[in-house]
Amino acid sequence: CTLAETVFARPESLADVTTHYCPGCTHGLIHRLVAEVIDELGVRERTVGIAPVGCSVLAYDYFNVDFHEAAHGRAPAVATGIKRARPDLIVFAYQGDGDLASIGMAEIIHCANRGEKITVVFVNNAIYGMTGGQMAPTTMPGQVATTCQLGRDVDSAGHPIRIAEMMATLRTPAFVARATVHNPLVSVHAKEMLRRAFTYQVEGTWFSLVEVLSTCPTNWGIPPVEALAWLEKNMLPYYPVGIFKTPEGGSREPKPLVD
Repeated sequence: CTLAETVFARPESLADVTTHYCPGCTHGLIHRLVAEVIDELGVRERTVGIAPVGCSVLAYDYFNVDFHEAAHGRAPAVATGIKRARPDLIVFAYQGDGDLASIGMAEIIHCANRGEKITVVFVNNAIYGMTGGQMAPTTMPGQVATTCQLGRDVDSAGHPIRIAEMMATLRTPAFVARATVHNPLVSVHAKEMLRRAFTYQVEGTWFSLVEVLSTCPTNWGIPPVEALAWLEKNMLPYYPVGIFKTPEGGSREPKPLVD
């Protein structure tokens, strides 16, 4: 008899541990995609990640690469310091929407505007997760959260902030894209966006940010499978996936990945 060939295994850049994430949370999937890209580019031994404050605060336990913890929202500032001190390293920040789009808004905008040669993975699940489901800058209009029991009222709270679109307005050359992981097909596309973002850094060229739409069944108050459908129905029309900015100065209109 012959031994079966292994075609699917844990990436070397992921630690062999159980995560704390809730059932149906897609942080674990995004972790895997990032780890696969790091492995395939052959840069694990010189990669440093920056963990945020939020649901992914324990990312340093889940990746098999060097990690630093940052104060709430300050991951881009910490990443900037490490990259400037050691330009040979591959430095990425992994941040949620509360961390990046709220308290860390100034850090991410100025980091991108300076063209720091780092990679940012921005996970948008439209709510504060770790702290109990409060309204985030990305919470959808009418979406219920613990701090808006009747749903987000755009007249008083403003409209959800589209980070990718806003970052694309900066004159600094950069790569800015949005992807989603609510089904296997679109997850493949998300990995390609992440690969492109990390490749620019490996080549020593540009700042890059990939926003990834994610689910939060616990704080959305719906089962995991329904959460995937909720994302597709409610988030994709407002947060379309696609490439919003390229270092060469081009971009394309974001288009849905599925009809």
